[in-house]
Amino acid sequence: MLRIITDQTEAETELQRICDRIHDDQVVHKEATVREILQAVKRQGDKALLHYTEEFDGQVFTADQLRVKGAELDAAYQQVSQELLSAIQLAARNIEAFHRQRLPKSWVNFGEDEVVLGKRYTPVDRAGVYIPGGRAAYPSTVLMNAIPAKVAGVPRLVMVTPPGQQEHLNAAVLVAAQEAGVEEIYRVGGAQSIAALAYGTETIPKVDVITGPGNVYVTIAKKLVYGTVGIDSLAGPSEVLIIADGAANPSHVATDLLAQAEHDPLAAAILITNDPKLATAVQHEVEQQLVDHPRRLLTEKAIAHYGIIILVDSLETAAHLSNQFAPEHLELEVAEPWDLLEKIRHAGAIFLGYSTPEAVGDYLAGPNHTLPTSGAARYASALGVEVFMKHSSLIQYSPQALQKAATAIQTLAQAEGLPSHAESVRSRVKGAREI
Repeated sequence: MLRIITDQTEAETELQRICDRIHDDQVVHKEATVREILQAVKRQGDKALLHYTEEFDGQVFTADQLRVKGAELDAAYQQVSQELLSAIQLAARNIEAFHRQRLPKSWVNFGEDEVVLGKRYTPVDRAGVYIPGGRAAYPSTVLMNAIPAKVAGVPRLVMVTPPGQQEHLNAAVLVAAQEAGVEEIYRVGGAQSIAALAYGTETIPKVDVITGPGNVYVTIAKKLVYGTVGIDSLAGPSEVLIIADGAANPSHVATDLLAQAEHDPLAAAILITNDPKLATAVQHEVEQQLVDHPRRLLTEKAIAHYGIIILVDSLETAAHLSNQFAPEHLELEVAEPWDLLEKIRHAGAIFLGYSTPEAVGDYLAGPNHTLPTSGAARYASALGVEVFMKHSSLIQYSPQALQKAATAIQTLAQAEGLPSHAESVRSRVKGAREI
């Protein structure tokens, strides 16, 4: 049952406990395992990939079976309904339209004395996308990770995902990948797939950036290969925090909490409200909706360990607690959500009003659902085209501009004890004078 907490100090303690739920002693043990996997793949390539695929996924492959072939890709379209295909295509259009608005543009500024300054944006050469398997299939995650890469202009996009039963991958995932423009798909998952993307093997190419959520082993692997490649973020278990007033529908709030809890036993579902009647009603609704829930076992576990209702004296206090937690998903189910939004500082994605469940953002709206978790929204943002791009500064000085700046540059270089820095300017200025 969802506990109701009325003491603010206790509420803050509980929110911190939930935020820290993956930072335990087991992670240290798992990191040692992941390091071993990374090194094995780095040294042995495909041989190690095939070994770990058999060990962890129970699938025996040869190297030429790692890549998904055209026949399987074509067949996937025959295995999904027209309704599902249309939904995937609509989501893809919305996601692409949103991310095109975020595409940074190169610029150049021509200043005085023929000083030219600017910034040039270019995509990475190759990007790798990890799509989790396991408890569910995630075609939406394919779209959210692959489409921004394509919008950014990445010329080669590689997708890895754990193998399904008897080699076959989920048809909806394969269709989503093709609709998003992915041309290379490999049936390999876990830390070993992250190693393959980071270091390259005989079959899987080395990439420049890796994105996509996964289990704790995948997250640790991404952390350890960062520096060899870029990554999007270190995704933890999913979470939702709902701020609701007395006018919110208890059934809707309960469903939104369960929609988060059904992801994973570590998922967090938090309600903060200033209305005691709503708190009690939501508590009852959650119990009722769990009775016949298809994913009851894991959803109940998440609710029991990481589900709470916090009763506060005002929506301002609710906003304060939310900012401390910095949730991945924040729903403002209040009468004046845009007013309350002014008090929100940290959240991955914010859903405003009674008619905007998180599922809208998960699937169709367009903004990315790959979001910072475990408090990272204090400093991090949703996945976007920027992750797949880098920018170079552009600088050009005319002889006259260098002449004007020479004294200041030489003074700074000498202060830092770098004589050749100073000489690189002095020699040019002197040469210009002699000419």
